Amino acid sequence: MKRFIEGEARTQVTLLPECLDDYVAEENPVRVVDVFVDELDLGALGFEGVAPAATGRPAYHPGVLLKIYIYGYLNRIQSSRRLERETERNVELMWLTGRLAPDFKTIANFRKDNSKAIRGVCRQFVVLCQQLGLFSENMVAIDGSKFKAVNNRDRNFTSAKLKRRMEEIEASISRYLASLDAADRLIPSASKPDTASLEDKIAKLKTQMKELQGIESQLNESPDKQVSLTDPDARSMMTRGSGIVGYNVQTAVDTQHHLIVAHEVTKKGSDRDQLSSMAKQAREAIGVETLSVVADRGYFKGEEILACHDANITAYVPKPMTSSAKADGRFNKDAFVYDAINNEYICPAGEALIWRFSSIEKGMNMHCYWSSKYQSCTLKTQCTPSTNRRVRRWEHEAVLEEMQRRLNQAPEMMKVRKRTVEHPFGTLKQWMGATHFLTRKLNGVSAEMSLNVLAYNLKRVMKIIGTEGLLKAMAA
Repeated sequence: MKRFIEGEARTQVTLLPECLDDYVAEENPVRVVDVFVDELDLGALGFEGVAPAATGRPAYHPGVLLKIYIYGYLNRIQSSRRLERETERNVELMWLTGRLAPDFKTIANFRKDNSKAIRGVCRQFVVLCQQLGLFSENMVAIDGSKFKAVNNRDRNFTSAKLKRRMEEIEASISRYLASLDAADRLIPSASKPDTASLEDKIAKLKTQMKELQGIESQLNESPDKQVSLTDPDARSMMTRGSGIVGYNVQTAVDTQHHLIVAHEVTKKGSDRDQLSSMAKQAREAIGVETLSVVADRGYFKGEEILACHDANITAYVPKPMTSSAKADGRFNKDAFVYDAINNEYICPAGEALIWRFSSIEKGMNMHCYWSSKYQSCTLKTQCTPSTNRRVRRWEHEAVLEEMQRRLNQAPEMMKVRKRTVEHPFGTLKQWMGATHFLTRKLNGVSAEMSLNVLAYNLKRVMKIIGTEGLLKAMAA
């Protein structure tokens, strides 16, 4: 091997042993993990085992296990078994933990038992970002994305799935019984093997039917009429083109530096009830009194937008076109102009639709308007196929109209939303792999998501201000 750079012989003994610190560069991200965890008040965050027990075998300090997890998620090593192997061979982890090597069960139990505290660590880093002045724009984009759980689709049941599966089993049993009757009519010696095979299949199907009947009783007791066997908290959710069994992860992302300022793992497949909750969490995380939020059509709900308005949060959410009138070439509600002074609507023909009555619809106070001259209107065919055109107005409709005017004056908002909030989701899903979550139940999944978000934010801040700058900020 001449003319190549040659390594040292494995049996060569050095006179002076090398210091482990020499293997870790000054700007290595592992130093950020070390300083960040050392500056945390783990007891105040709620970590178990901060105060050691007086008796029994000494435990690992929670700071050591937290460092292992943060380092693992920074380097896309989420499995506790893989982390155990890395502590025994990875020089950076040896430096970080002082050559400690906990077994995988200890590592896994730490994440399971400290779910709430781990979420608090993620929030603490957002507070640090706020102190560094990284949220000066006071604007966030909110979005949700479906993440797969460990629960397979075949292990999730809804009423429709259960009914279809039971019908399939009943059909199979009937088919096998008919084949069994046909086999009995043949010569006994020739039909014996076939008969045994059919009876075995029928017995297995009957066992499956009993299991499904047990699941049916659980399904009737479930509030949302859905049961997942592997992960009880996972839910079947619709995605583009298909459905998955998993969780709906909500994030609020800063529009300036694309940092995730707030996140939440939910079991609801819809985003319509999440706007005000995520906006308030983002405002608290950033530490401001006023905040602007932008979201897509899936978040449009009058009550949620009103809640943002009451909380001094400016929302930008486009209204979905749910009416078929415009698609059919007829006037939709937007063609009717509201006159606040006279409390009436002006239709495209110039006629006034006056207030008639108020009613409660889905918990909202709605006012109804129509014109008595509608039957003689020349534009009737372009308005509605019904005998009369009624326009309903929510008592807080002015809030929605004000938001629409803001959107009309800022058409770039949807582009801002897209370039801000969709990239973090793509990055996180790439890091997490095809199966996404490795843990079960909402608490474990929330802790896992918080570690991923913390790793994402750490990398973003190190990219923005540098590793050295972040180390100085944390030590200050």
